[in-house]
Amino acid sequence: MEPHHQRLLSMGVPGLNDVLGGGLEPDRLYLFEGTPGAGKTTIAMQFLLEGAVRGESALYVTLSETEHELRGVAASHGWDISEVHVREMLPTQDTLQPDEQYTMFHPSEVELSETTLRLLADVEAIKPSRIVFDSLSELRLLSGSSLRYRRQILALKQFFAGRQCTVLLLDDMTATEHDLQVQSIAHAVVRLEQSNSDYGAARRRLLVVKYRGQSFRGGYHDYKIRRGGLQVFPRLVAAEHLNDAAPAKLPSGIDALDALLGGGLDKGTSTLIVGAPGTGKSTVAVQFAIAAAERGDAAALFVFDESVNTLRARSAGMNMKLEPHLQSGRIRLKQVDPAELSPGELVHEIRLAVTKHGAKVIVIDSLNGYLNAMPDERFLIVQLHELLTYLGQSGVATLLIGAQHGLIGAQMNSAVDASYLADAVLLLRYYEAEGEVRQAISVLKKRGGVHERSIRAFSMNQNGLHVGDPLRRFRGILTGVPMPIDAMGTPPP
Repeated sequence: MEPHHQRLLSMGVPGLNDVLGGGLEPDRLYLFEGTPGAGKTTIAMQFLLEGAVRGESALYVTLSETEHELRGVAASHGWDISEVHVREMLPTQDTLQPDEQYTMFHPSEVELSETTLRLLADVEAIKPSRIVFDSLSELRLLSGSSLRYRRQILALKQFFAGRQCTVLLLDDMTATEHDLQVQSIAHAVVRLEQSNSDYGAARRRLLVVKYRGQSFRGGYHDYKIRRGGLQVFPRLVAAEHLNDAAPAKLPSGIDALDALLGGGLDKGTSTLIVGAPGTGKSTVAVQFAIAAAERGDAAALFVFDESVNTLRARSAGMNMKLEPHLQSGRIRLKQVDPAELSPGELVHEIRLAVTKHGAKVIVIDSLNGYLNAMPDERFLIVQLHELLTYLGQSGVATLLIGAQHGLIGAQMNSAVDASYLADAVLLLRYYEAEGEVRQAISVLKKRGGVHERSIRAFSMNQNGLHVGDPLRRFRGILTGVPMPIDAMGTPPP
């Protein structure tokens, strides 16, 4: 007997098969519903084209759009739908003439029968393996009453049941009241949603409402419509990606910094680098990425706040060897636009960096930009926890940049407090001494390993990063205005 997952039908939509647990059960009736513009026609065409590629007969029945319009949609995606049979079930021009208006019978009594007869004749002639009805709103109007509409859908389901045909019904949800009649009849229901924020591109997501006898990935999944079709980004579930990564240290290449961290970053852990703007948070993260590339590992940087050109120019000005690794592909640098990139797509890009490009170091710069990419702020920590768990199980060292508000002292605060999620916290601070604004670096916590408790001097110049000796001549450095102390450990009078 053929395994269950092997006889499921592919949707032809990247990511959607994963959401559906492998695909669609053949010879069943399915409902895809969503408001106009959500991508129902696109997903239906991809389903039929996938069947045509596999040598299956495919039929598109349109009750609202013309064949010319459908072919225009296909051309916009670069598709050739010559192997897909298209049948228009639109009212003819003659129905607009006064002599053609119904007087003795209600239009639903005549038009529904004519539409059904024409449809069944086409099915008998073509014998399709995959068929799409677009859309149910027209069929609902032709039916006249909800009882007749339900009976018509049931009749269609029974008609196709013995003909080895998989049926997709599209519903644009334009009815005055959204009924659940077809949902109860369909074998599975997928809902497509789109929302428009005050700024940025429209965001789309889908939800599998039900799927009889099949396990599927629940919850919402982001998707995008691009040239070439619809792409779905399945929701990340870290528990599905369990790996046993051997523990190892990932040094930065700067001895004093590695000593501060107890030998470097631990493989499979997350490190939060926090500090005021300009303290060198991004530069420290880039240093770890460069060190990984010099060891032969891959790294990926996802930059929200700083432009790629600025980062490259700043690294070159500090004599950091970033450019050769970018050209070789050992380090991948991606500019992230929160207004255009959905949370699901961002996670998808990070997963690709790990699974496809083998990244061992991931940098997210910054958490403030990541926050802006979220549809709702209260879900940031939950999604971040899932992402960090996945990366940790994959043996990746993750560096998170957290920008603090304020410059010195007790006024420092963070827009996103992710310190309890991170395995290690690296703090960069400004402080005043001898008429200068200086910088300091320290490790506040590190799970599973020892680290220095000292606060070290930190600076940046044209020769790169410099981590100095512990600042033992001052007290109160973290306040921003430290006091000098003498050799006995007491402040001067």
